[in-house]
Amino acid sequence: MTDFDLSNRTDLPASFDERSILIQFLQYVRLTVHAKCVDLSPSAAAETPLPGSPAMSVAGLVSHLRWSEAFWIDVIFLGQPYQWPGTDDDSGLQMQAGLERPLADLLDEYAAQAAHTDEVVASHDWDTESALSDGESGQPVTLRYIAMHLIEETARHNGHLDILRELADGVTGV
Repeated sequence: MTDFDLSNRTDLPASFDERSILIQFLQYVRLTVHAKCVDLSPSAAAETPLPGSPAMSVAGLVSHLRWSEAFWIDVIFLGQPYQWPGTDDDSGLQMQAGLERPLADLLDEYAAQAAHTDEVVASHDWDTESALSDGESGQPVTLRYIAMHLIEETARHNGHLDILRELADGVTGV
């Protein structure tokens, strides 16, 4: 697993323009995912302790977050073909795909997808419209919307990671 410098994990951007703020928040919530996984045993990463969510595990959430970024950037924004398990609406299948994989590999793949997302974001204006529609409105969405959605999605799942980590080994407050 790639070591991530979590000592610089902050939501405070270097400047307060919209791009800097959104990019910093996206980086912050992603690094929080990595922080929640530090020193977690392989068995704990694959535990699914929530009866109502039988695929939800730390490893499963990392898998889902990776595929969610791929969906929004590669498919919706860039118009590339689907290349992963299920659809964006089928997070259970994306989570199940993570149950049989080492957490270190999943985190590395998530980091690689994040780096790809960052390259795409850096090379486009916030108002650039997606190649495909969002699936709900039938209309393209802007890169700004996609960045905000990725922040929301990742932050929401960081809450799940908080709970799963505490249930796994009692670690809180990361």
